[in-house]
Amino acid sequence: MKILVIHGPNLNLLGEREPGVYGSETFEKLNNDIMARASAYGIECEIFQSNHEGEIIDKLHEARKSSDGVLLNAGAYTHYSYAIRDAISAIRIPVIEIHISNTASRDEFRHKSVIGPVCMASVAGFGRDSYILGMDGLVRFFAKQGEANE
Repeated sequence: MKILVIHGPNLNLLGEREPGVYGSETFEKLNNDIMARASAYGIECEIFQSNHEGEIIDKLHEARKSSDGVLLNAGAYTHYSYAIRDAISAIRIPVIEIHISNTASRDEFRHKSVIGPVCMASVAGFGRDSYILGMDGLVRFFAKQGEANE
């Protein structure tokens, strides 16, 4: 199994940007934790970050042929990118929406997700563990799919 993790805009600044909201651990530490969890499951994991909407869309398109599922933290694009929403719909592999913070408890514009309705699930508000919980969910989803096919 292969999972793609996509970090959207400004996530490369973790540890520096709003530590009261996103914590003080670095982006590199988060990625190391994600890779360690993937390794513990024995799955392949690719991590990608971009501040550019088109690059995120291109990566989602690639994922339809190279990955079994996606963990996507689209950052602020979550709230207005219909192009990313359409890309998620088009690829037809499970995508889990990830947020470090509880977006429902923040600025009002962050309360609505335009990508959530086309994602398999959403995980928010657990800090960096949101990524780990999302990965756990994908692994369980595929395990149940395997059981159903036996």
